[in-house]
Amino acid sequence: MTFKAEYIWIDGTKPTAKLRSKTRILADGAEPPLWGFDGSSTNQAEGPSSDRVLKPVFTCPDPIRGGDNVLVLCEVLNTDLTPHVSNTRARLVEVAERFADQESWFGIEQEYTFFKEGRPLGFPQGGFPAPQGGYYCGVGADEVFGRDVVEKHLDLCLEAGLAISGINAEVMPGQWEFQVGPAGPVEVADHLWMARWLLYRVAEDFDIAATLDAKPVKGDWNGAGAHTNFSTKAMREGYDAIITACEALAENALEHVRNYGDGVEDRLTGHHETARWDQFSYGVSDRGASVRIPWQVEVDKKGYIEDRRPNANVDPYTVTRLMVDTCCTALEKAGQV
Repeated sequence: MTFKAEYIWIDGTKPTAKLRSKTRILADGAEPPLWGFDGSSTNQAEGPSSDRVLKPVFTCPDPIRGGDNVLVLCEVLNTDLTPHVSNTRARLVEVAERFADQESWFGIEQEYTFFKEGRPLGFPQGGFPAPQGGYYCGVGADEVFGRDVVEKHLDLCLEAGLAISGINAEVMPGQWEFQVGPAGPVEVADHLWMARWLLYRVAEDFDIAATLDAKPVKGDWNGAGAHTNFSTKAMREGYDAIITACEALAENALEHVRNYGDGVEDRLTGHHETARWDQFSYGVSDRGASVRIPWQVEVDKKGYIEDRRPNANVDPYTVTRLMVDTCCTALEKAGQV
C-alpha cells in the first residue's frame, strides 16, 4: 500500500515569498524523508548549483485527497543541511527556544481578497460597488461574495487539524479573514502557512484567486492585514508586563514595520483603521493605533496586545520572531517573567 505526501515549502521570491508544492508517493507507514528540488526555479539557487533540500517539519492529514494522504510542510536547506538564507523558520525556532520559559502565545488574523477575472470578487465590470461599510460581517448576496469558498476552506482546515479559530467577511467585497491560534510562535506560523496553502488550493476549484496584497484596491478601501495578537505568561497575569511590551515595541518600531510585509506604506497611511507606518502609538481599544490594548484587558489588568501593523502578506515566521525577541527581551530585563 502507498500514500501521497504533498511536500509544501516557502520559496525565495522577493519581496513576497510564494508557496510551492509537489507530490511524493511513499510506502504505507513510512515517515516523509528529506527530499530535493530545483532551487533555480524557485529563486533559491543558481543553475550551476541548483539542488536544494526539503526537510519535513510539520505533517497533517490531507483533507483534499483524504484517506491516509498527508500534507508535509518543509524547511529549505542547503545541500550541507544548513538552513537556506530564505529559511526564516530556522531563525524563529532559535528565538522561540531561547525564550520558551516565557510561554508566548499568538493569534494571527489573516485577511485576504478574492479576485476573479482581474478584479475583486463582487466588483462590477468597469465600475465600483457601494462604499465599504455594509460588507463587514455581512449577509446576503448583495454584500457577501465567495462564502462557498470560505466555508469549504474552513472545513478543510478543521479536517487537517489546524488551529483555526474563526472566519468573517471583511470591509470590502470579496475580502475575508480567518484566524489561527492561540498557539506558540512556531506552531501558529506553521499552521498559518498551511492554511494559506489550503486557501489557494481550494480557490483553484472555484476558478478564483486568493491574494494577500496589502492594498488590493487603491482609494477609499481598507487594506488587508495580519493583525497579530501576542501575550506571555507575565502579560496574562499582570498589566505592568503589557505596558513593558508596548514600550519595547515602540523602541523597535521601525525594525518591525520594515519586516511586516511588502507595501506597508500603502496600507499604513493613518486612515482606514491604521496608524501611519512611520509613527508608533499604542492605546486602549484604539484601532487607529499601531498596537491596540483591548478594553477588557485594561479592565482585567491582564491579557494580551494586538499589533495591527503586519500586512496580510507578512511572513508569520518573521513577525512572531520579532515580537518574541523584542518583548521577551524587555520583560526579562524588567524582571517581569
